Amino acid sequence: MLPHRSPRLRYLINMTNGLAISVLDLVGMHTGESAGSAIARSVDLAQHVERLGYTRFWLAEHHSIKGLACSATAVLIGHVAAATKTIRVGSGGVMLPKHAPLIVAEQFGTLEAMFPGRIDLGLGRAPGGDFQTMRALRRDLQQTGDEFPELLEELRSYLGPAKPGQAVKAIPGQGSNVPITLLGSSGFSAQLAGMLGLPFAFAAHFAPEYLYAASRLYRERFRPSDVLQRPYMMVAVQVIAAETDAAARRLFTTPQQRFLRLIRNQPVELLPPVDSMEGLWQDFERAAVESKLSAAIVGSNATVRAGLEKLVSETAADEVIVVTDTYDHADRLRSYERVAAVAKQPGIAA
Repeated sequence: MLPHRSPRLRYLINMTNGLAISVLDLVGMHTGESAGSAIARSVDLAQHVERLGYTRFWLAEHHSIKGLACSATAVLIGHVAAATKTIRVGSGGVMLPKHAPLIVAEQFGTLEAMFPGRIDLGLGRAPGGDFQTMRALRRDLQQTGDEFPELLEELRSYLGPAKPGQAVKAIPGQGSNVPITLLGSSGFSAQLAGMLGLPFAFAAHFAPEYLYAASRLYRERFRPSDVLQRPYMMVAVQVIAAETDAAARRLFTTPQQRFLRLIRNQPVELLPPVDSMEGLWQDFERAAVESKLSAAIVGSNATVRAGLEKLVSETAADEVIVVTDTYDHADRLRSYERVAAVAKQPGIAA
């Protein structure tokens, strides 16, 4: 087992000379596929990218979305961590307004006790979900996300050292110092992460329009802390790498179809790639999907390298969280292999 490290050291060990790359997985399902089969595929992916040298494997949180099997995020993290040995495993992320901070602290404190030095707690502020889903989660239906700083402060009190007179303690959890990363798709979490001296991850895989403003804001507002002495910026982005640009663009029609179905409020199972999206969408739908996926990096190794270089140059990203959703698992594994090979090449890291 890995020795316990302070939160600051647990981030510094990932600051290498090369470009740090990680994975965000939504546990996508095929039409008619069981959740167990999709989860087994995610475990295989985690083991694969661990061998390739990826830094972390994060799992998203989504509820009541047909086609995604990532609702019980903490359970999935434990399952993946048990099937791997060295890669960091965490949430990308837990939507804190949906949960009692004490429960989150207990869950991740337990995970940290089971897998010391390997657990990440990525936190988002979106209330998320429709009215019925929010009601089923038993959360305040009036929440807007503005209460996130207070919830975060409460959560950190359960993960840090116990204070004199503290009536409620997270056991396990208290004193575990599980590393926290703030996730966001706007400037709110960027500012908060900067002011608190925490790592920040931007969700450019679905909200690229605010990426550059948020990256500047995070660095401008950053204040050194016990966790970080300098900013640590992660960017999540869609990436598909294949032998040729044309082959990659064809594979990319799978996530394009997913986003098209999402805006139509349809199930988002993984669909086979198509030769062309023409005829599948209307002009306004095409514009909406292309806007959501405008930060995607799709192509051959050379094209992916150029895309990563541009992304890192313009955002000063310390780490890229790669989101790759192809229909065939083998294509996904090969894409992550290609990205790993590119990331090892000199000259990409900021």
